[in-house]
Amino acid sequence: MSENVVQLHKPAAPPDGNEPVTTLTVVPDIPDAPPAPLVPLWVRSGHAIKTAVTHDRTRAAVRAAARHGLYTVNGGRIVARRTWDGRTGARYERMLRAAEAAGNLEAAEEWEERLQRFRAARHHRRMDLLHSPVEAVKGVAVGAGMSIGVLVALGVVMALNTKHVGDVITPLSATVDFIALLIHIVQVVWGPALTVGPLLALLALWSVGRKQQAAPNWALPANARSGEGEPITPSIVVKALRDLGVPALRNAIKEMGDAGASMLGPITIAGCGVEVDVTLPSGVSTVEVQGRRRKLAENLTRHEHEVFITIPTAARTVRLWIADSGALDEPIGPSPLVTDETLTADYAKGRAPWGQDLRGDAAALSLYQRHLLITGLSNQGKTAALRALALWASLDRRVEFRIADLKGVGDWAMFDGLAAVLIQGPADEQVIEATEMVEGLVAEMNRRIEVRRNDPGAVFDPLIGIVDEAQVAFMCPVKDEEGRPYGGSKATSRYFMGVRKVHNQGRAVDVILWEGTQDPTDQNLPKLVREGAHTRASLALGTESQARMALGDKAVDGGAAPHLLRQGLDKGTLVVASDGIDIPAGQASLTVRTHYINDEQAQVITDRAKHLRDGVTTLHTLDRGEQRDPLADIAAVLGSDARVRTQEVITRLAALNADAYGKWSFIDLKRVLDDAGAQPYKSDGRMVVGRDRIARALADRDDEGSASASE
Repeated sequence: MSENVVQLHKPAAPPDGNEPVTTLTVVPDIPDAPPAPLVPLWVRSGHAIKTAVTHDRTRAAVRAAARHGLYTVNGGRIVARRTWDGRTGARYERMLRAAEAAGNLEAAEEWEERLQRFRAARHHRRMDLLHSPVEAVKGVAVGAGMSIGVLVALGVVMALNTKHVGDVITPLSATVDFIALLIHIVQVVWGPALTVGPLLALLALWSVGRKQQAAPNWALPANARSGEGEPITPSIVVKALRDLGVPALRNAIKEMGDAGASMLGPITIAGCGVEVDVTLPSGVSTVEVQGRRRKLAENLTRHEHEVFITIPTAARTVRLWIADSGALDEPIGPSPLVTDETLTADYAKGRAPWGQDLRGDAAALSLYQRHLLITGLSNQGKTAALRALALWASLDRRVEFRIADLKGVGDWAMFDGLAAVLIQGPADEQVIEATEMVEGLVAEMNRRIEVRRNDPGAVFDPLIGIVDEAQVAFMCPVKDEEGRPYGGSKATSRYFMGVRKVHNQGRAVDVILWEGTQDPTDQNLPKLVREGAHTRASLALGTESQARMALGDKAVDGGAAPHLLRQGLDKGTLVVASDGIDIPAGQASLTVRTHYINDEQAQVITDRAKHLRDGVTTLHTLDRGEQRDPLADIAAVLGSDARVRTQEVITRLAALNADAYGKWSFIDLKRVLDDAGAQPYKSDGRMVVGRDRIARALADRDDEGSASASE
């Protein structure tokens, strides 16, 4: 046994000041006690550092330092931008570009006018500055002279009063002393001002940054962070339903032994949110839940646009899709048409990449033999969504386009040289041409049907007609020579009847019509036209009745709610009802956030599409009512192409003038060519028309005409 250990204890001095008593304690040694483990110093130091770094106070201090530092930096950036905007026309130019990108021509013109007024006022101020120094010097000289004169006069009056000649300069002397005092005060204050001034400037920048919350979300205090909703749990969902304001639902949840948990299916992650099916108790209608979407969203600590309610196949069941807070305000990324330069299209078997659904999955639409209708309020992305589909289809060289843009601000200008017809403008003249373009589609459809009747196995290249801003055509009051209106929804309306005929039989021979229209009503979008579209999509709308016009009663009753989309904030988000897109079982529609393709990117895509074709001559106007020269028209539609298939020539002639060539067949074309000595011939197994033969025939005809005239 080891020896005992003696410990000497000397306590601290007591408060009375006496000498402390030293005590002696004997501590027996414990033989079986293991020695204390020795921890390396570097391990203890690392643990201390890790504890200090991960401590809540340390994190809070780091966030606070970063927050306040960024407040100052970003506050300076905000002030600099405000100053730049105030001194230049940057603000007006920014708003002008935004209006042009949105296709709002009126707003663009207004901002351009404001910019011109700003520049004129700035020029006037600058011209004034050229003359202001001279004027300022003159003003100072005159003012100083007058002041001295007044002071001298005052001194003379004082001298006369006091009988002392020296008082003449007393006012001048007092003024000089006062100026010297001011200089002294400035000299005293100047030093501290140089020290305090920058600090005050930094404080002002910090204040601006703090008011704007100009710091990353992670650095903001907990009560100021935006877009952080509670995680969705079963208890939160049940509580939100209980507080929904439906008495039968609230009472049923109270009576349930499991507090309502049995109503819920599994909560699953679905894209940028979660999804859950709720089986409602007896006596509660799904309509009662759908009608309280906003209150349900707020009970779930979400905004109304972040909660979607659909009706699955199961009875008395609603399907809730709840987005992560702020997730729907984030962009979805560029279109594959922009990022993949090797992407091609197949009209018959492929699907156009249109965007993403709410679950974050790719949303692709089949265009094969489906008439299309896209509607919505103005400036919500209708043209961009419609154009994105056309850009994909253009990468299939078989597809022919005939386009009428009744807005006419250049949204479809990149299809010049790609579309056989491109009409642009909102005037009655363009409506007339758009009507005749649709009637040309009808004529081509009838011709194909006739060919199919004689040859059941005949296959035709897709022909897609596009009318953007179709409401302009439906509302057009102009009548033709026979008194038939171009617009309207009666059987005498030329545009209406043309659309109806294409809807009725066009898809069977691959003649397809796409329409885009604003703010649907029975006047600008007749019921028969709405119901003739196989694919119906809608962006933000104003009322539920408009949503029913756009998508149909079935889709709206199933939960489709384009009227609940936020105007201006949900641009490019649309609700689709179509069998050409994958819609979850039990739903009647799908909400899609479309990819945005700007004009420059669209131009690149159409350039790729043009390289896939031999060359297309785009007609911008359709000739009407005059005597036609078939041979000259054939030369015109050939354009710069060395040779064109006979069927393509007939199609182009029908687009050029439906009245003259809409019913032409190969026999008619061959008769004209044979008479002119420019017979069609075979190339690669197909009958074609040669440009050189047509040119020689025209030259020979002109020579014969000249010889006859001379005789």
